[in-house]
Amino acid sequence: MKPLKLHLKLRNVIFVFGTLGLLCTTVIFLRGNGEKQEAGLSLRQQLTVKYGINCTKIYEMEPVEVGKSLVIRKQKIYKGLTDAAIANATIDCEWFVSSQGYNDIQVTESEREFPLAYSLVVHQDAALVERLLRAVYVPHNIYCIHYDRKSSTDFMLAMNGLARCIPNVFIASKLERVQYAGISRLRADLNCLSDLLDSEVKWKYVINLCGQDFPLRTNAELVSDLKGLKGRNMVESKWPGGKKIRWSVHHLLKNNDSEYYDFPVSTPEEKPPPPHNIEMFVGSAYFTLSREFVYFVHWSSLAKDFLAWSEDTFSPDEHFWATLVRVPGVPGEVPRSDPEISELISKTHLVKWSYLENDLYPECTGVSVRSVCIYGAAELRWLLNYGHWFANKVDPTVDPVLIECLEEKLEEKRRRLAVN
Repeated sequence: MKPLKLHLKLRNVIFVFGTLGLLCTTVIFLRGNGEKQEAGLSLRQQLTVKYGINCTKIYEMEPVEVGKSLVIRKQKIYKGLTDAAIANATIDCEWFVSSQGYNDIQVTESEREFPLAYSLVVHQDAALVERLLRAVYVPHNIYCIHYDRKSSTDFMLAMNGLARCIPNVFIASKLERVQYAGISRLRADLNCLSDLLDSEVKWKYVINLCGQDFPLRTNAELVSDLKGLKGRNMVESKWPGGKKIRWSVHHLLKNNDSEYYDFPVSTPEEKPPPPHNIEMFVGSAYFTLSREFVYFVHWSSLAKDFLAWSEDTFSPDEHFWATLVRVPGVPGEVPRSDPEISELISKTHLVKWSYLENDLYPECTGVSVRSVCIYGAAELRWLLNYGHWFANKVDPTVDPVLIECLEEKLEEKRRRLAVN
């Protein structure tokens, strides 16, 4: 715990000096209490209020209400805050935490007895990251933020500001330069997991998220579901099929000038089979893992050898977790003989792939980018009722109404649980 505390103190010092530098080159809009209040309102921009949109009617798929959300999308009314604005908003921590409602969160005793941990691997859009953090935040949980070393200075300042202001939120002690489909994406989560094991919070499960995820369950509902796992993990794990090529040959991460490629480049050089006769499975980068399993990954020589072997593979984050949960004897083991665990069975993330629409789920009502749906407001009911824990992906520049309605529906459920 001491190295983590030392890192947190050092990070706070770095943030202060970085913020002073930013103040010298930018115009600060938070001058005086009135402007702070205005900034606080903009952090919680309510287009549903401004344009009279009823989220319950959106949920019930009433055509007129869904049509209103489409008009907002078409006219591109949403204007998000810049990274610099979020950084500036966190200069006054007391005001920021109070104005954004972090002090008002109520939890049950059952939730307090079952703390959770989060690993947030992010690289852009500080306003959306703050929105995600606020949606999953309860004060007794613990949250690690890993930002890409390639991120903008303003984004880094904003993330450090969030970590400085919000209790039990911290920046990973080691930050990676994240390369698409490279080992660095996996290491980003592993760095957070290592820090989380060192934290004073004795969390039961850890969940990793990206900046375009959004919760579909309250913390209380999530705790109830996780208790039902009884120590098992929630991870996709399928037979590799045509993806064997990802680890059959050696991949290069850098060119001859030691510059990183945009993604790992395959070579004709064959790789040896995985160590310890490990049988390979594939899945997703996203997971829900028990503390005991994370402890195994952190200390096991088998896991360390497998990680080293995965260094020059393509997208190792999509086979590392899927494979390790199938290793005989690991905490929460999934027997190799068990059926495949697809993304529709694993509840961690609800993703729509364009090539599976109409076969496995309704068409995307937002937009598809690289075959993944960025959800629209018309999917509100489907998202909340499917049974998964997090939606991937959301983006207020695509559909701001969906996120506002998800926030509203989650808050309604929290209030009902508080009353009961």
